[in-house]
Amino acid sequence: MAQQVKIGAQGYTLKKQFSELGPYETLKRVSELGYNAVEISQVEMTPENVAEIKRASKEFDMEIASLSAGLKPMMEGQESLSTHLDKIIEDCKTLNTDIVRIGMLPFEAMASLDKVVEFCHEANAVAEKMKEHGIKLYYHNHHIEFVKYDGRYLLDIIRDEAPLLGFELDVHWVQRGGRNPVEVLKEYAGKVDLVHLKDYRIVPVPQEAVDELLKGNGGDFMNAFTNNIQFAELGQGTLDLPAIIEQSIASGARYLLVEQDEQYGRDPFDCLADSCDYLKEAGYADLF
Repeated sequence: MAQQVKIGAQGYTLKKQFSELGPYETLKRVSELGYNAVEISQVEMTPENVAEIKRASKEFDMEIASLSAGLKPMMEGQESLSTHLDKIIEDCKTLNTDIVRIGMLPFEAMASLDKVVEFCHEANAVAEKMKEHGIKLYYHNHHIEFVKYDGRYLLDIIRDEAPLLGFELDVHWVQRGGRNPVEVLKEYAGKVDLVHLKDYRIVPVPQEAVDELLKGNGGDFMNAFTNNIQFAELGQGTLDLPAIIEQSIASGARYLLVEQDEQYGRDPFDCLADSCDYLKEAGYADLF
């Protein structure tokens, strides 16, 4: 229901700040911006960091929307659901959250449907174990999930092959994958507790690329012409965010998480502030 929905911040936006300032100071700044929920991402979950997150959560009355973990380690020694499941479950209990999200497909699965299906079955088995502890496992999409295999979107294949997985739909990446975010949110109603809010900005071709083209050097121009999409502060791109938010709520979302993967030289706290201002001006102040 609408009154249960909360707008929060996604930790990836602040990955550098979490590392340099530490979780407590970073979450203090997030709280001062007006966000009262956060998804923890790109934070090494050492005992010290978990303790800082817990202290910040209590002091600033901030909900921990979810934690992040890969199915398997992407680098040596990294925590994962396959290698540290008991520890991750304990972190969830410590931080009073019932959601863990997988941020992306394993790299080897991005080029192989068989590897995706294998990933799905393994993730579903982990989800079964986590369910015993009242914790749900979610999957976050990018654009690669809108590749088609025999006429079916990969995202739909993941849904069918891993029925216990919930979904964290990222509306920017849905748009980049060629789908309408509102329509995908409708299709995933009841399975989408988490939504990543980020805008989709088209930028001009740089003058220097045009100048090079006119000199006969076309390579840089074509690169600039075909790679002119940016992650944007909310309200500064082309997405119909009010329609997206309303459909997110209708589809059962619990958390709408503001994220901006790149800030292009801006302070990420300023970007989060701009997105917060947009949402409040658009009539969503009561969701913070």
